[in-house]
Amino acid sequence: MQNIIWAPWRGTYVTGKKKSDTCVFCDKFKSADDKANYLLFRGNLNYVIMNRYPYNNGHLMVVPIRHTADILELGSDEFEEMGVLMRQSVKIIKETMNAEGFNVGYNLGSAAGAGIAAHLHMHIVPRWHGDTNFMPVISETKVISEHMAATYSKLAEAFGRLKQELIKNN
Repeated sequence: MQNIIWAPWRGTYVTGKKKSDTCVFCDKFKSADDKANYLLFRGNLNYVIMNRYPYNNGHLMVVPIRHTADILELGSDEFEEMGVLMRQSVKIIKETMNAEGFNVGYNLGSAAGAGIAAHLHMHIVPRWHGDTNFMPVISETKVISEHMAATYSKLAEAFGRLKQELIKNN
């Protein structure tokens, strides 16, 4: 039996030209097209971006602007801002998507499962009771129930309010 899952956002990746000599996280941050890159928030030292190949809807990453793979190279200000953005991301996902739990963490190095080991990033994966079902067990297939553009629209609005709040308080 053949498994067919509709995931139109992967088409650009599959058919697009690959840039093997550049960092995808650095490229996304340098681009001015936040919507096309699913970039939600630009902080002083880190940014928040949606995972283009999510485990669940709303799977975000907090990424240092500075290119580094080593968590030990982060300055305390970079690490602190990562924590603040993680907490704000959890709050926003709870409010906009009614998440019931979260997996939060790092995969440090390719041996630990990092898909992009060259640039440190923190994963924030929202979870719901029942979000695991028979599809991954029987067919090794994960079902994402909402188009990434729709998820981006919901989250971008909330992150826009966060930005306005931060501007107002400074």
